[in-house]
Amino acid sequence: MKYRTLGKSGIKVSEIGFGCWGIGGWDKFKDDSESLKALHRAFDLGVNFYDTAMGYGSEGILGQAFKDRRDKVVIATKISPKTSKWPTLDREPVEKVYPEDWIIQCTENSLKKLGTEYIDVQQFHTWVDPFLKSDSWWNAIQKLKKAGKIRAWGVSANDWNPYNTVGLVESGRADTIQVIYNLMEQRPAEKLLPAALKHKVGIIVRVPFEEGLLTGKIRKGHKFPEGDWRADFLTPERIAEAEPHIQAYEKELDGTYKDLPTLALKFILAHPAVSAAIPGMRKLPHVEANVPVSDLPAIPEAKLKKLESLKWFHGWGYPWAQKE
Repeated sequence: MKYRTLGKSGIKVSEIGFGCWGIGGWDKFKDDSESLKALHRAFDLGVNFYDTAMGYGSEGILGQAFKDRRDKVVIATKISPKTSKWPTLDREPVEKVYPEDWIIQCTENSLKKLGTEYIDVQQFHTWVDPFLKSDSWWNAIQKLKKAGKIRAWGVSANDWNPYNTVGLVESGRADTIQVIYNLMEQRPAEKLLPAALKHKVGIIVRVPFEEGLLTGKIRKGHKFPEGDWRADFLTPERIAEAEPHIQAYEKELDGTYKDLPTLALKFILAHPAVSAAIPGMRKLPHVEANVPVSDLPAIPEAKLKKLESLKWFHGWGYPWAQKE
């Protein structure tokens, strides 16, 4: 496993992290026994970075997994918007979405669930540029840092919007930005990633497999298990639309990058602004497949350029997304 520095925070993280959304039970496939096995196996293979959120339902199991070796892992979590609406819209005032007392209260609750005295990376689960006009939320972050309850702070960029965190990066206030970036969604490379490099802000990449499309396993005729929310996101029409793009990526597979998940992760890690990619890993096979990718050779420049040319922004929204 290779390790990188999480921006100006100075925190060292494994470049393959563990996304904890799936182990929280959001998709109705919760299995704490299996989750603990996956978490422990990832740790044994060198993973020290684990990303959760108060809304995931996985803070408790994560705290349980590492209660005896807290100092060996880096834990990131997120504060849900008090409005309980995703994504946050520009017109929503920060005083209602992330009021100061809410930030403090949610952090205290997460500390209890995680069974820890500090959070390595606390994040807002949404963000919009107008928040920069207020200092109320920033005062709360400063208080938490001064009290030693959080080491670093950042935001999880609104879904499918890699642009509205650039101003935050340039403000110098953020230590990290979490964003969707992958073979298909390459727009963060236009502005956000260069800005992060310039201002030494750590980039945490979520959705590396485009909700499963870049595993190569979701093709025409795919049937999702009952209760899997992706059935409402990856409709038959959308899967058919994505098919030629998946086929184009598959043509780039070779003896080193033998499957799409491997190629997808190495593509993300090729960008120097990226600190870590956090694939969801609910089961042991996910861990065994994803973690070793770190030790594979970097993608050659010529292949990287070809992959960059195959970008595709589909413009889809998540089923729960509120509208302007």
